[in-house]
Amino acid sequence: MSPDSVRLLNGSSLCSGRLEVKSNQSWSSVCEADFDQQDAEVVCRELGCGPPSVLQGALYGEVEAPVWSKELQCGGHESALLDCRSSGSPRNSCSAGKAVGLTCSDGEDVRLVGGATHCTGTLELKYLGEWRTVEAIEWTRKTATVVCEQLDCGYVVSLGKRTGASSRSVWSISDTCIQLGSTLQYCASASFSTSIFDVTCSDSVRLLNGSSLCSGRLEVKSDQSWSSVCEADFDQQDAEVVCRELGCGPPSVLQGALYGEVEAPVWSKEFQCGGHESALLDCRSSGSPRNSCSPGKAVGLTCSDNDVFRLVGGSNQCAGTLELKHLGEWRPVEIYDRMPQTAAVVCAHLDCGSIISIEQNHKSSHRLTWGISADCVQDGSSLRQCAKSDDSSVIAKLQCSDSVRLLNGSSLCSGRLEVKSNQSWSSVCEADFDQQDAEVVCRELGCGPPSVLQGALYGEVEAPVWSKEFQCGGHESALLDCRSSGSARNSCSPGKAVGLTCSEPDDIRLEGGASRCDGRLEIKHLGEWRPVDGSDWILNEAAVFCKHLNCSSVVSVEVRDNSFYNQTWFLNQGCVRSRSDLRACAASGFTYSILHLTCSAKQHTGGP
Repeated sequence: MSPDSVRLLNGSSLCSGRLEVKSNQSWSSVCEADFDQQDAEVVCRELGCGPPSVLQGALYGEVEAPVWSKELQCGGHESALLDCRSSGSPRNSCSAGKAVGLTCSDGEDVRLVGGATHCTGTLELKYLGEWRTVEAIEWTRKTATVVCEQLDCGYVVSLGKRTGASSRSVWSISDTCIQLGSTLQYCASASFSTSIFDVTCSDSVRLLNGSSLCSGRLEVKSDQSWSSVCEADFDQQDAEVVCRELGCGPPSVLQGALYGEVEAPVWSKEFQCGGHESALLDCRSSGSPRNSCSPGKAVGLTCSDNDVFRLVGGSNQCAGTLELKHLGEWRPVEIYDRMPQTAAVVCAHLDCGSIISIEQNHKSSHRLTWGISADCVQDGSSLRQCAKSDDSSVIAKLQCSDSVRLLNGSSLCSGRLEVKSNQSWSSVCEADFDQQDAEVVCRELGCGPPSVLQGALYGEVEAPVWSKEFQCGGHESALLDCRSSGSARNSCSPGKAVGLTCSEPDDIRLEGGASRCDGRLEIKHLGEWRPVDGSDWILNEAAVFCKHLNCSSVVSVEVRDNSFYNQTWFLNQGCVRSRSDLRACAASGFTYSILHLTCSAKQHTGGP
């Protein structure tokens, strides 16, 4: 429940920021001279936060007019700031650097109970003076990290959901609210549930400044203090233990200062792990105590993502229904929004080249699934960090290219060509590849005919190099179905790596109009023609469709409301502006509003 008379602005959470107070429908800044520690205690309590920890002028920005006109005189026990007495002469201004900046502590309002340590167990929250178990709605590991951080317990290792014997009073907290940066208390609402949510945090190790929970600069906790670790005191076997303790895959990169320099204090002993231990602090240590570490020597560690997923029921390991093993359980996956970039992550993880198609299979009955959102995956997080428990009749079926891929391009249909054989990807040299070979690759990737074939267009050759010349007829369905000949090649001159741009497939049309450049806009995506949702399109942005249709400039954009709900493709306008591949911008949806477009036809010039 949000208070309506006080707020903290510009802070990192709802419990920190520059103080403003509302009266007569107007928000006012508060001057430091009119506010003290007891006033701060009331504000923090009113906001559902813990006691004040920092009270400092201009900590979160300067005063903004108007200025609160009286001195607040709280006793510290009041439930709201406007319940306090006020006195003194009215104030109309406040000196620079004197705006009240306040940081409230989180307070002892969250705990994990019933586990082996205070960093593992059933999640409970104290809100409105009452401890209750938490019903964590659609939480991911990424979301639950806020609990571990608040408890000073490192990062999330695992989540578990159990069903209790009977329904009980709980605090229900949604993933979406937490992702917006709100506190647990702010997001809590009273509910009844049989759900019990268990969290295991890493307790004594954490990785900071990385792109995921499995990468970053290593810190170790002892005696309630976190310490950096020096590269000289840490080796590959130590790294294996840390990655296992964090619930990640094996270490893939171990390098000094990869994620920032050492920050004091520094861990004082050398770790001597055997590699089999379950926690870093279970390892032996020895050597003289260390108090400093040279620049560039802080342990930076990247663990591989311990995602376990597979494609089942297809013709090979690179096609079929997507399944993910998460929290010890295999389930089919529903990819929310069906964005091709999300599915491309799966193909890359499976070492299966590029995504060719995504289908959503509708089953006759609901089943437990793992739901994965495109936004989370595109943020660089691993699939299991983004997985939410769901109950759905819709599951994802993917087909990856298996043996060819295009890298570094602007869409799924452009890039530097690589071919896979014997589980190894190889660059291809321009001298061994021609237009007919390019036609086969574009067809295999589900793209249109090749439009550009040029050496080094998308980067130089990377070893190893494909050793034979391709001799495709142009009709083959896959590049590795083509004949090859010639002497084996081990190198390729600079500027000669095959760079290929395939045209976009014939996946856009205007239907029901007076000409091919006029009518209802439809997109063919994932094998299905649907109209495009008409919301918010303007002339300038819709011009891209006229260009795709080889028409001239856009004349008019019209949104027509049908009398029935249509299954449509939503096109993200920002994505359309920045990409040539419309398919990569499409998400499934339903709407009444359909986009109708009129383009001017191109004028043909030349002789009769």
